Amino acid sequence: MTAASLLTLLAGCGEKKKSQDIITQRVETVKPQKPERMQEYHDSRDVAWIGRKYRVEVQRQPADSLPLVKDETGQKFVDNAITVAVRRSDGSTFYQHRFTKGDFESYLDDDYRKTGILEGLVFDKADGDWLTFAASVCHPHTDEYIPLVVRLSRMGEVVIRLDSLMDTMSDTLPTEPSSEDI
Repeated sequence: MTAASLLTLLAGCGEKKKSQDIITQRVETVKPQKPERMQEYHDSRDVAWIGRKYRVEVQRQPADSLPLVKDETGQKFVDNAITVAVRRSDGSTFYQHRFTKGDFESYLDDDYRKTGILEGLVFDKADGDWLTFAASVCHPHTDEYIPLVVRLSRMGEVVIRLDSLMDTMSDTLPTEPSSEDI
């Protein structure tokens, strides 16, 4: 190779032509899938309460009869209904109610009313004249939720309130509802 051809070759490599092509990345949006459902849940336990034995049963089921909820991506979710039953030792029913998010609406802001689902309701403890349950309304697939306390009196009265103590001091819950609970 001659020196002239080597210089021509090197000169040709030293300068690149600038392209007028615009390179973009294609971002694919995730299309919502069919409505998601939480798994069914059932818990049954014997509880000593007001000097007697009771069976407390809690059952969560996705409820197709309730309005679907959508998250910010458009993904739909089936809301849940949770049935709480308290049965006497002879099998008769002392209390039974099917809870939905609607039972907790007065404790939710507009965002949770629109995009939240009833996630759970679980038995916590028997305390004096009250059975206490923990409940939550959540944004699906997040750690965001509204914690609630549901209390059932020996007379069948239900009192619901926000859980401002959030399990950190659950042993110090009052045994009687305060005036703000009513």
